[in-house]
Amino acid sequence: MTALSPELRLWDPPVTYRIGVAMGTHANPYSSELLRSIRAAAAQAGCDVTLADTGDTVSEEAALVRALRADLVDGVLLVPSPGDEAVINGLVRMGVPTVLVDRVAARNDVDQVGTENVYAVASLVKHLTEGRHRKIGLISGDESLDISRERVRGYRLGLEQAGLRFNRELVECGLSTSGGAARATAKLLDGWPSPTALVVADESMLVGVQYEAHRRGIRIGSELAVVGYGDMEWARRVSPAVTTLAQPVADLGRRAVQLLLSRMADPDRPPESVSLTPRFLHGASCGC
Repeated sequence: MTALSPELRLWDPPVTYRIGVAMGTHANPYSSELLRSIRAAAAQAGCDVTLADTGDTVSEEAALVRALRADLVDGVLLVPSPGDEAVINGLVRMGVPTVLVDRVAARNDVDQVGTENVYAVASLVKHLTEGRHRKIGLISGDESLDISRERVRGYRLGLEQAGLRFNRELVECGLSTSGGAARATAKLLDGWPSPTALVVADESMLVGVQYEAHRRGIRIGSELAVVGYGDMEWARRVSPAVTTLAQPVADLGRRAVQLLLSRMADPDRPPESVSLTPRFLHGASCGC
């Protein structure tokens, strides 16, 4: 089991609350930035932070959340691992102040903060259709995550708004991994109809899409348009730069801490779900 890691400070102010953070520290390219923003917001509020690395697995998540509770934390910030929601159910049932961060769930009994997905992905599809693309493929994420399903709905909404029919043959699941995305890209490019543009629903999959395109000698931007969801520093440095929707990661962390503090101060208030708007970053990978 991964050891719990209390954050130590050089000064000793009065501690308001002890916050447990359970997340896969290497699950996403932006995990480090998210953790930094949580630490900063907690420190500003005079709170201690205890980090538990779940490894992004449900079994490790369950064990570490139990360890956090045994360590007498006052509340939990949880980036849920893909799989069932047993850990969330347990926290809600026990009345533990909890905020789901980033990977929101389709439920209304727990506070959560994430990024808007449906209309955001629809806007990516619209951007591609304005570039006269009609065969637009989707590399979807892990199907056990609600955010992945929301992004599929956004893709379908974007097609509908453009007057295009949904074609199941243009959708492949990339499992939210680079390897899965490479395999999904290969299947789409080998299939019929072959897409002229791809929407990549998760930043961790963009590397796999880039790899498969380069392996085949396909020029991204001029021969295959690619747009994605996420803000990766490398995506702005490659040529062509990737057109993406950037998640407000720092705001996610700050808002999550604020929600948890409100919950701990007023345990009986109605659960709140906060959806932040991503920022459109235009590169040349979309071909325009």
